[in-house]
Amino acid sequence: MSQILVRDLDPGTVERLKSIAAKNQRSLQAEVKKILSDAAEQERKREDFVRLAREVRERSGPQTTRGVDLIREDRDSR
Repeated sequence: MSQILVRDLDPGTVERLKSIAAKNQRSLQAEVKKILSDAAEQERKREDFVRLAREVRERSGPQTTRGVDLIREDRDSR
């Protein structure tokens, strides 16, 4: 298992982390591990979403109709 050492944390930050850990019934170490894991997972999901959005955009081709034209067409048909 890898280790990370974080130096020079603001004492207020450490106290807030301890408070959050206590509320979640975890040790400070377990809380920090959870925060870091969640952040890394969130970034992975964001990257997956961006990759999927690019693939969809590439598959769908260029937009040939502007949204404003569709709204105008809808208004005119009423």
